[in-house]
Amino acid sequence: MTLPEWPRALGVPSAEARLRSTADDFEVTEELGFAWSGDGDHDVLFVEKTELTTHRVAGLLARHAGVPRAAVGYAGLKDRRARTRQWFTVKREAQPRTDWSDLAARGLSVLSLNRNRRKLKRGAHRGNRFRIVLRELEDPSGSLPERLRRVRAEGVPNYFGEQRFGVHGNNVALAEALFAGRRLPRAQRSMALSAARSLIFNEVLAARVADGSWNALASGDVASLDGSGSVFVVEAIDDELERRARTLDLHPSGPLWGAGAARVGGASARLEARVAAAHAALARGLERETKAARRALRVRVKDLDWCFEGGSLVLDFALVRGAYATAVVRELVRYDPLGHERLSNT
Repeated sequence: MTLPEWPRALGVPSAEARLRSTADDFEVTEELGFAWSGDGDHDVLFVEKTELTTHRVAGLLARHAGVPRAAVGYAGLKDRRARTRQWFTVKREAQPRTDWSDLAARGLSVLSLNRNRRKLKRGAHRGNRFRIVLRELEDPSGSLPERLRRVRAEGVPNYFGEQRFGVHGNNVALAEALFAGRRLPRAQRSMALSAARSLIFNEVLAARVADGSWNALASGDVASLDGSGSVFVVEAIDDELERRARTLDLHPSGPLWGAGAARVGGASARLEARVAAAHAALARGLERETKAARRALRVRVKDLDWCFEGGSLVLDFALVRGAYATAVVRELVRYDPLGHERLSNT
């Protein structure tokens, strides 16, 4: 399917650039937020990978250690076309300690080793830090510095990135096939469910960006506490809630569609129901296959810094887990999401 062009909070930028000219232009470093135990049955590896998926790295580590793939743990999936640094755990089982110094795999290196008592679980990390180089930059209106300042102060819409949907939205088509009765392998099924939930969420967020309510709480909203995932229902708006929303401590949330009470009320509930009705087959399928949850509609762009180097813009910032760096970039410049030639229009 063809994905819609979801609206930007700051409008379509006049600046355009090229994203991911090389893998080195998109660096990601995983931030855990906790310390390892220093002992136990699991080897802990901090690795750097280039042009490799997280799934591929997990398989390479399991093969090198001579253990089942299920013995390898990691916190999050990282981009393939990027230079990324992330943590893995490998349970050693009842065998001699693995010599990781002789791991030979193109695009993969071990930066540090530790030990831990438990396997690293999905979603255990605090977030990710990014360094992104946007090349062939053109900013005819000169508005980019002001956009950067606003993004740092106001955050950005917390859209799921285009990579969640697959090339040309193919993962959404997989979801449609799944809900129509097609059997899918486990990995494809997971991608399909995620894409369906992400599409409905992005459509709700797009509607609130369009009406200007994506960054403000309203009665009936489910508020999300910044950086924690904790949520609560907003019964009525007062000065304190408005202040906390204004300072990015609280965000309105949108639906990760599934079975269970929506909790949201008022105008927000009516909007979410309209979006679900417009994607009724996906919504009904998700209600059969997964449980409802909430996701913040806005994300704080932490420690945002930038510099202009010749014809390039270099960005440094951090995001909570689950947020997409491309959601930040799309508020600043126009770029080709498929990584082809730099955009010349739209």
